[in-house]
Amino acid sequence: MEASQLEKATLASKNPNRRAVIDVGTNSVKLLVGDVAEGRVTPVSEASKQTRLGAGFYTSRRLQRPAIALTAEAVAEFSRTASELGAAKARVIATSAARDAVNVDELYEAIQRGCGLKMEVISGDKEADWVFRGVTTNPALARSPVLILDVGGGSTEFIVGDNAVPQFRSSYSLGTVRLLEQLRPADPPGLRALIQCRVWLRDFLKTEVAPLLKPALNAQRPARLVGTGGTATILARIETQMAGFDRDKIEAVQVPLARIQAQLHEQWQMTLAQRQQIIGMPPNRGDVILTGMAIYESIMTQFGLAQLSVSTRGLRYWALLHP
Repeated sequence: MEASQLEKATLASKNPNRRAVIDVGTNSVKLLVGDVAEGRVTPVSEASKQTRLGAGFYTSRRLQRPAIALTAEAVAEFSRTASELGAAKARVIATSAARDAVNVDELYEAIQRGCGLKMEVISGDKEADWVFRGVTTNPALARSPVLILDVGGGSTEFIVGDNAVPQFRSSYSLGTVRLLEQLRPADPPGLRALIQCRVWLRDFLKTEVAPLLKPALNAQRPARLVGTGGTATILARIETQMAGFDRDKIEAVQVPLARIQAQLHEQWQMTLAQRQQIIGMPPNRGDVILTGMAIYESIMTQFGLAQLSVSTRGLRYWALLHP
């Protein structure tokens, strides 16, 4: 088939209700292709590629050229995948590292050169809002008071809401890659490094988060803690010894604080190679899981939250629903 005929055939096969979102984060680039109908998303394909856009970023606020190149390549690859799956359109959104970077224009240009798509950098407040609205597409969570946490590579979003209405939302400069680069633990890190991490998190939460979050939590019925994002999903997979990805099983998991504390204590004494062998642990997440778990443990301890529910929905869901 000639090129022009192939292009016409591809266009004709596009599904107007099939959309794609490519999410450019601090740690990884993620793809969600889904069919949208009557305010619901039916996932067709999901993928993730670690590019560490935030690597070496936090001292200079400059995105590093190798990370920019890897990220642009991943976006281009996911753009092709979305097209092959018949998505009528693909949207590129970027979060913490991109919005904080002084040279974000280099990332814009690299992505546009690579696949012709324009990148949209969203604010922390918008990210928190979209996370809440995406998670509460689950009817079970739409009807109850919730504290939703989206622990990412460069930022963490805290959202309190009830009956699918957000009442408090804020984004903080607290993330798995950001904290890992700040602490730079040895391999294995050891319990002394865990104590230092816990002290830093305790002080950060006390001064930066608690003054606003505590009144929001106290103003309503006891909230159910819901985590979304890579760390929460990995915690659910480890808890159930799930080697693959099963959305329904992950969203049925509740991880007690005591289990997170036990995992934290054990894994901070393991080498990276040992952590990579844990069932449910994606090998390329074996380093950032340390700080991710520590963030969840500190938040749960400081705000009296006994267990963690997990959502596989969030930012990308809402971005698909509202292009």
